[in-house]
Amino acid sequence: MFGIGKNRTNFGKWLDKKGIPQEWVVKETKLNKFTISKLANNSEHIPHGRTMKKILQALRKIEPTIKQDDFWSM
Repeated sequence: MFGIGKNRTNFGKWLDKKGIPQEWVVKETKLNKFTISKLANNSEHIPHGRTMKKILQALRKIEPTIKQDDFWSM
């Protein structure tokens, strides 16, 4: 089980619920592991537009209907 005992953002909770490791997101997006970790654990961190786009493109391989508002309110 992922995320036990951690404060998680909506993005982090979604990854945990789907059983997707953060390393998969790093590999698919070619983003830094610290960026993905920060987005999964720090609710005050909002990604830049390009970063958000890369993440959403990767996650849509798993769930095509996913939207930015599912994780980050703008």
